Amino acid sequence: MKMARLSQSVLLAGALSVAASTWAVAETWTVQTSMPSGSAIFKHVEAWGAKLKTLTSGRVTIQWVGGGAVVPHNQTIDAVGQGILQGDFTATVYFGGRDKVFAVMGDLIAGYDTPWQLLSYCYQGGGMDIFQEAFDKYTKKRVKVVGCAPYAKESFTSTIPIKSVADMKGVKMRSPEGLAAEVFRRAGANPVGLPASEVFTSLQKGVIQAADYSSYTEDESIGLHDIAKFPIYPGIHSMPIIHFTVSQNKWDALSAADKLAVDFWYRSTMMDLIQKLEISDRTLVARDRASKATTIINWTQAERDKLRNIAAGAWKDFAATSPLAKKAYESHMAFMKKMALLD
Repeated sequence: MKMARLSQSVLLAGALSVAASTWAVAETWTVQTSMPSGSAIFKHVEAWGAKLKTLTSGRVTIQWVGGGAVVPHNQTIDAVGQGILQGDFTATVYFGGRDKVFAVMGDLIAGYDTPWQLLSYCYQGGGMDIFQEAFDKYTKKRVKVVGCAPYAKESFTSTIPIKSVADMKGVKMRSPEGLAAEVFRRAGANPVGLPASEVFTSLQKGVIQAADYSSYTEDESIGLHDIAKFPIYPGIHSMPIIHFTVSQNKWDALSAADKLAVDFWYRSTMMDLIQKLEISDRTLVARDRASKATTIINWTQAERDKLRNIAAGAWKDFAATSPLAKKAYESHMAFMKKMALLD
């Protein structure tokens, strides 16, 4: 009987020890996104955040905040490294002003045809390694890159008809700093750097005439099509990466199982988002074409090729600005040739 009681005591002590360990590592991470709270993508990641809590049995919970809520949109890289934020879920192009590697990795303008090709580059073409190398340089190895993935080939928001490269001349438009802005500048437009949270009011007030913003669905979700009646779809330019980073200290504190859960969660979140946005974009476009609520413009292949040629020149020039940008460019080119996207 004493042995049975002793065994029960040992088992109970072990259970309490495991429970105490579990409680000790339970974390709530504040993660800032580059999307406005309430937008379609923000709601998507917020809903998927609950799945991460389930996957980790409550050990990791994310508190999501919208663009600019804690720090400016282009300073999340510093905030995660300094522990002000525990993570960011951000469009990489916002850091293009620091090093052109973030522009080349964040959105190779007019480079890939589908999100699935770019997703493959991230995980099968060496993209993740270059991301980590870039973040290591600018955060002194204080930030872990959990994942990189696109979410959609963006449509193009405009309050005026833009049917060709020539129509871009003189157009004042919102664009993230870096490669996207340079491509639009070379195409004749006047790009203006604005955070995502200011796009609606800037279009509404006529501060800008067009915007490189997001997917057709995301544009619709914040009311852009109510004021910008000439969207270009399918998009002509952008397929941005949204990376997910975590404080290296927080990452190191996770168990191997929880690290795997976080990685699995991010990939699943992004693949689900790609699928949903493609279906949603097509559904909304069909609705708007039928109702004639907006004038949807589809560029000819000849005009798309003109813009791609302009973009290719910008890729090369950006690659020459830093060793990391050159490495990123060469990595993209090698993978695109392997995928028969380039000769």
